[in-house]
Amino acid sequence: MTNMDTLWLAPALVCYALSAVIFIAGRLTRTSRASGWAIYLLGAGVIFHALDLTARGFQAGNIPVGNFAQALSFFAWLTALASLLLIVRLQMAVIGAYSVGVVAATLGASAIMMKGGRIVLPASLQSVWLPIHVTLAILGFSMFVLASSVSLVYLAYESQLKAKRPLGPASERPPSLEKLDRINYSLLGWGFALLSLAIITGAIWADATWGHFWSWEPVESWSLTIWILYAALLEARLTVGWRGRRAAALTIVVFLVLVGSFVGVSLIDPGKHGGWFG
Repeated sequence: MTNMDTLWLAPALVCYALSAVIFIAGRLTRTSRASGWAIYLLGAGVIFHALDLTARGFQAGNIPVGNFAQALSFFAWLTALASLLLIVRLQMAVIGAYSVGVVAATLGASAIMMKGGRIVLPASLQSVWLPIHVTLAILGFSMFVLASSVSLVYLAYESQLKAKRPLGPASERPPSLEKLDRINYSLLGWGFALLSLAIITGAIWADATWGHFWSWEPVESWSLTIWILYAALLEARLTVGWRGRRAAALTIVVFLVLVGSFVGVSLIDPGKHGGWFG
């Protein structure tokens, strides 16, 4: 019998995987009708996933991020929700061909590593600051996923335009490269603001708990490094005028650094951000 805390995880993963496949197939076959099904499946996945996180949250007595697997699951859900809102608001199904694949892969990895049973958070993490700090940080990462997805769309469209190939289904009006560049910049700005707030709230929480704002742990050091890289990218866009292809490529590169640091540090030396409590 499946535990209540994992009852909704499997259907969420199935919905995300099918959504990603249909989004990609729609791009390859240039069929706009497929996108509607992909969006519905993505929405269903978000709902199932939210139920799973709610069940785990009740068990933990706080936001369910008690270990690396749960943190990945929460990241996947926020990214899925943000992707759904962005796709629907901008009427750009092409974004899903890139972002939803990340969601499915992340939740798949989380499900493989997920442990059964209740995970009890240590006393130092049983704080109102936990959901605030973690949600800000992971939502910031989600914005960077979307910025990278839009950057991939930009590079793909630019390549297709140069080759004089169609950009998508005949019934779909593709966004201009200028619009994609503006969306990328906006998402980078939101991600940077959220990451900044996450660092600030984390410092306030650390001072209240351990008596110091900063301890130069690997997670803190890499968070600061990532913050500096995104600050430099945004500054280059504002002052140097980096736009288009260069900005898109750098957005992807910095995001890959973020992924490498987040996964590497979380698995090798998470420190007080440890997370292996179960």
